[in-house]
Amino acid sequence: MRLCVIGSGYVGLVSGACLADVGNTVVCVDKDPAKVASLKKHRIPIYEPGLEEIVRRNVEEGRIFFTTDLAEGLRSAEICLITVDTPPGGDGRADLSSVLGAAGQIGELLDHPAVVVTKSTVPVGTTMRVKEKIAEGLRRRGLDPEKLLSVASNPEFLKEGDAVADFMKPDRVIVGVENDDVAEKMHLLYSPLMRRSDRFIRMSIPSAELSKYAANAMLATRISFMNEMARLCEKVDADINEVRRGLGADPRIGPDFLYAGLGYGGSCFPKDTRAIIGLGRERGAETTIVEAVNRANEMQRAWFWNKIVDHFGGLGALKGKNVAVWGVAFKANTDDVRFSPALYLIEQLQDAGASVAAFDPVAAEGAKTALGKRANELRWTRGAYDAVEGAHALVVCTEWREFRSPDFARMKSMMSAPVVFDGRNLYDPKAMAEYGFKYVSVGRKA
Repeated sequence: MRLCVIGSGYVGLVSGACLADVGNTVVCVDKDPAKVASLKKHRIPIYEPGLEEIVRRNVEEGRIFFTTDLAEGLRSAEICLITVDTPPGGDGRADLSSVLGAAGQIGELLDHPAVVVTKSTVPVGTTMRVKEKIAEGLRRRGLDPEKLLSVASNPEFLKEGDAVADFMKPDRVIVGVENDDVAEKMHLLYSPLMRRSDRFIRMSIPSAELSKYAANAMLATRISFMNEMARLCEKVDADINEVRRGLGADPRIGPDFLYAGLGYGGSCFPKDTRAIIGLGRERGAETTIVEAVNRANEMQRAWFWNKIVDHFGGLGALKGKNVAVWGVAFKANTDDVRFSPALYLIEQLQDAGASVAAFDPVAAEGAKTALGKRANELRWTRGAYDAVEGAHALVVCTEWREFRSPDFARMKSMMSAPVVFDGRNLYDPKAMAEYGFKYVSVGRKA
């Protein structure tokens, strides 16, 4: 098939590259000329394992193209995917200006039958707003929307750090449609990815739109629940890892997303939980569980910060202390720092007068941008051990593989004080005591 993908951010680039890799001809359209020029040279703007190789291969084999010209992208396209960003607005609800802006442009340019698909995460009702926006443009040009335009909702369920595998081997493909013809066309698009078993789930457009929010809200709920249990564990002398194993062994619950830590971050969970809260308020449906999840997540990072403060004997005692931070990405295998707990902790440390040295294998540049002027006050290091030189404490914020089994003897010899605050429960408390560290983790005894 011939496809147009509007937006070459995380969702658009992964979707476009993977669909090209199974034989489709894909034109990715982005308004940023610098990004388009970079992509034409196989340089991708995000860190996602395996993606750069797929982009390079499909550029060289003539299956994927990048342009700033939407007319070029739409030319002869059978399906057009809208994958632009929907950031949270001031009231928490999704900002749909880019989605509706793309729809308006399509209405000005489309001249042949096509299916326009909302793949961005959007509130219920957005796909039909997109349809009407495009139809307005077509009618102004004397064209019949009934003959040219069909729409669908096709939410993405990609995990950052594993997005290529998620797309190429999906556990489900959810598509909301209005009629059989669109359903068949979308099924044909995804069938190369489901050769072993058909995981195509057809539903109404509103149901598909809500499915994305519901899935992320459920996963966020599991994380916040485990963080609450971790706080309780510390009060009753229990171990959250043992509790996690007991819970995960129940087939009704399963083991995924049951790890306690610093709370969730990234581009999806914080934004989507707030969006579902905003949608509920707008439509008069209380979302008390999701609101509690959001509050619990904010409490978790503050709770962990208080552990650091308590160790040093109060905020004032942090002034002049050297603190190392390992990891600034919100999770491993990504350079995404949006809503990262690490940035919250860095800002708190700076406000308390501590000197911070930070290291992350891939996310430092994104963190510098997110922190703004604060970034200039940090010492950014080239390696993990450089960060702990002279540190009065180490704070582990991201579960990068290279942090999982460091040379503890070397660390201890380099640090001014052997203190580790482990926000990801990477290390064994007994082993850390044997190495001579003061060790503070999440939901476990020291």
